[in-house]
Amino acid sequence: MTKKQKKVLYRIIIAAVLMVALHFVPVQGYLRFALYLVPYFIIGYDILRKAVLGICHGEVFDENFLMAVATVGAMLLGIYNETKGLEGEFAEGVAVMLFYQIGELFQAVAVGKSRKNISALMDIRPDYANIEDEVGNLEQVDPDEVEVGTVILVQPGEKVPIDGVVTQGASTLNTSALTGESVPREVREGEEIISGCVNLTGLLRIRTTKEFGESTVSKILDLVENSSMKKARTENFITKFARYYTPAVCYSALALALIPSVVNLILGNPANWSTWVIRALTFLVISCPCALVISIPLSFFGGIGGASSCGILVKGSNYLEALARTKYVVFDKTGTLTKGVFQVTDVRPARAFQEKFGQESRAEQPGEDGQGEKEAGRVPQARNGESASAPQTAAERLLELAACAESYSNHPISKSLKEAYGREIHPSHVSDIEEISGHGVKARVEGVSVAAGNARLMESLGLSYEDTQQPGTIVHVAVDGAYAGCILIADVVKEQAKDAVAALKAAGVKRTVMLTGDSRSAAEHVARELGLDEVKSELLPGDKVEAVESLLARKAPGENLAFAGDGINDAPVLSRADIGVAMGALGSDAAIEAADVVLMDDNPMKLALAIGISRKCLRIVYENIVFALSVKAACLILGAVGLANMWIAIFADVGVMVLAVLNAIRCLKVSGSGTAA
Repeated sequence: MTKKQKKVLYRIIIAAVLMVALHFVPVQGYLRFALYLVPYFIIGYDILRKAVLGICHGEVFDENFLMAVATVGAMLLGIYNETKGLEGEFAEGVAVMLFYQIGELFQAVAVGKSRKNISALMDIRPDYANIEDEVGNLEQVDPDEVEVGTVILVQPGEKVPIDGVVTQGASTLNTSALTGESVPREVREGEEIISGCVNLTGLLRIRTTKEFGESTVSKILDLVENSSMKKARTENFITKFARYYTPAVCYSALALALIPSVVNLILGNPANWSTWVIRALTFLVISCPCALVISIPLSFFGGIGGASSCGILVKGSNYLEALARTKYVVFDKTGTLTKGVFQVTDVRPARAFQEKFGQESRAEQPGEDGQGEKEAGRVPQARNGESASAPQTAAERLLELAACAESYSNHPISKSLKEAYGREIHPSHVSDIEEISGHGVKARVEGVSVAAGNARLMESLGLSYEDTQQPGTIVHVAVDGAYAGCILIADVVKEQAKDAVAALKAAGVKRTVMLTGDSRSAAEHVARELGLDEVKSELLPGDKVEAVESLLARKAPGENLAFAGDGINDAPVLSRADIGVAMGALGSDAAIEAADVVLMDDNPMKLALAIGISRKCLRIVYENIVFALSVKAACLILGAVGLANMWIAIFADVGVMVLAVLNAIRCLKVSGSGTAA
């Protein structure tokens, strides 16, 4: 509890004690009124001040105005009754202020609790960066002042302030503030490191690759801080509802105070001003829309906070609401449902290449003058401990050519070819590299023309190729304009992927679809293994957008489509879907920019969890709306006909608000399935 909240609590306790004590003090008239003014001003001076300021600024109709009018009216009515020898309304006037402040305190504590999860996330903001001077002393500087390319030091226990590459050292990182996962991550020299992680063990020297404002930590903090600005339709409705509702009930209360008494006077009956004024004041207290205005935004805020504690960043309550209506989920394959860790499982040289390679290989063997290798213009390199003179097979030569052609690409398939090749590739051996989007690459390797890619690349070259039905990605290779063979690469399905698909179907998702640029056999194998409803393969980036457009046209009104991708190559599709979900987006700028929801690790189960959180949050919102409106409607009718007194009015206002706030706090509690406990 903050100092401000403690101060309010002390005021509540003092006012409550004084109010109870005054009940036993045998005084009447103006002295009794003066004594009750003490607890009244102790508990309500800030409400009265806000009401006056609101009137001065032209913002008249708010809850402060309603409370001020109702309680001042009750106190003045108490004086009137005292002069008539009747029981005054002083206690009721103080009680309205007292219980209203109790409700406000509940709300403040609830908001503070919901901010805790987000505050924990905000704790990833670094306070400084360490730079080493000429004599080896560390200087702490503002991260904003660190230029790209600067070497910074991160000691054990410190936060990584800026994205960069480790130039020296090895350590273990705590990424829980970013991913919601407690498993540490190992990092060593040459690896990329992102800001916001906590260095646990060793000293790290990091060469920065971005400015602080462009680093991961800054983008995430900006995302969370601005999430409250994007309101859900329900929030916007409540805001608009309160804008018209509050003036309407104020004028209704005024009419209730005046019209019946005036009608009685016209008819020659007693006016009964006090009776109708009491009913009007009761009507005002009951009508205060605090329960709705406070609990609905709090529910969404709690949902966003609860999600952030699990490593799920939602850019606004509008997206949280949209997630709850998700009926179609479309996945990218590589890096989303699979690990994106490709391994070469088979190398198949074509027969023509084997025969040609055999002839070339024999020609390259050193003769009596030992000039074979020199004439060939190629020096064999050692691999895995082999000697430099060890002869190559056709399969090894095919893998070598493909790995060299792909040597400048960072695509997972290219990396797997280079890892399988296992030797250093000299840049001078590769030239004329041409990357063809959605097809593959062309290059000259040691003077040989090489094309490596998918079946579409072979078709564009007018070459026939071997078609295999084995699951996996097939890299076809052409050498000097002739088909040379293929390399089979298999991706690894994530352990949680099958459970994630099952969890989505259990949550009521109608259709799960996978879109991939991979081969048909590989895509269908993964789809069967995971139990997906539909799969489309061999797609270019533009084809994925068209496929999503087709699915959007099929869904019913009120249903939403979510696309989950790695956020790098799938930015156009993420933007086109109703909800774009970036998976495994730790450190991905494209994901944070393009997606509406960012899952900070690569666990697909988090998508089902996010949908569960959103549905729980929306259910609580509707519960609060129905409960608050039902109770208020009933009490307003009872108050208007004189069957509800000021104490019932206090329950209808403060009691309903407290119950609604307590219900909203449930949004913070996230179970493993994202459902309410």
